[in-house]
Amino acid sequence: MKKLGQHFLVDRRVLARIGDYASLSEEDRVLEIGPGTGNLTEVLSTRVGTVFAIEVDPNLASSLEGRFPNVQVIRGDALKVPLPDYNKIVSNLPYQISSKITFRLLERPFDLAVLMYQREFAERMVARPGTKEYGRLTLNVALRAEAEILERVPRGAFRPMPAVESAIVRLRPRESRIPVDERAFDDLTRTLFSMRRKKVKRSLAAMRISPAVLSRIDPDLLEKRPQELSLEEVVDLARASSGN
Repeated sequence: MKKLGQHFLVDRRVLARIGDYASLSEEDRVLEIGPGTGNLTEVLSTRVGTVFAIEVDPNLASSLEGRFPNVQVIRGDALKVPLPDYNKIVSNLPYQISSKITFRLLERPFDLAVLMYQREFAERMVARPGTKEYGRLTLNVALRAEAEILERVPRGAFRPMPAVESAIVRLRPRESRIPVDERAFDDLTRTLFSMRRKKVKRSLAAMRISPAVLSRIDPDLLEKRPQELSLEEVVDLARASSGN
């Protein structure tokens, strides 16, 4: 299973707390990505109306099918398969798809997500401006949702044991999207943090932003470095650079 990035959560206390964090009820339709051997699936199935479990490994998918009456197993790659109709997401995510699957999930409406990540990845998601962890991931998550680390999980809670610690993160989508061109925002953050030691004005020059546009941006903002920028300031820069 190592090639699929699967580390199965076996600590029953952690599994139970994940269910608690998600505030589950029989009305919930929960998406689980990477159910593996079904340890978390079992917890979910006792608390909710329906679980949609997406599993890429055919042997694991077969072992889950028919095991729980309210669990629908979806065979395939969670990055590619059509997603079902759910209102919550609860998963011990395969580490190697953390970024891609998070942003796929954030494209669709949901009430709440409780997700397991590598601790380093989780800390980058919730980082504060001015810290070394703060970067493109932080801003792109913050544009779409509020992220909170609920607890850190030791390596010994998994089998096989991963090389790093993990963390449980709760995501709450923003009630309304921040009005900004998300493609322009993404392009801007990519450039800013590929040149994170340079001042903002250097990054915008690299993007060939016209002098006329630059003249309309607060000069103090242009003198900052990327890790010093707040979400609101990056949104303002993205609007200016895209002409909005």
